[in-house]
Amino acid sequence: VQLQASGGGLVQDGASLTLSCSASGRTLSMFGLGWFRQAPGKEREFVAAVRWSIGSTVYADSVKGRFTISRDKAKNTVYLQMNSLKPEDTAVYYCAAGFGTILSSMPLIRAYDYWGQGTLVTVSS
Repeated sequence: VQLQASGGGLVQDGASLTLSCSASGRTLSMFGLGWFRQAPGKEREFVAAVRWSIGSTVYADSVKGRFTISRDKAKNTVYLQMNSLKPEDTAVYYCAAGFGTILSSMPLIRAYDYWGQGTLVTVSS
């Protein structure tokens, strides 16, 4: 699976931004798709994930209520709609795909087999 993330940029505190992750190479019906982020000097952390087949989602507490993950099966693309952005959301955002990943495992980095290249989101105060 090849993953191409896009949509990052520089926005102000409180703004919205939508990230996209286009997938190719394999059918995604058995995959979980996730978004992670890594801020400078910090470890990569889970943001949100979705089971491709049935659309079940899971979110990190830090983004719950502000971010929404969704997928478009026709376009083989997963999105991360980010609202009410805060400076602490500044990070490189990565999309990832895990084969056979169950919902309870989706927050774990080790559950993912494929990673995109990352897209930078900077939120200014």
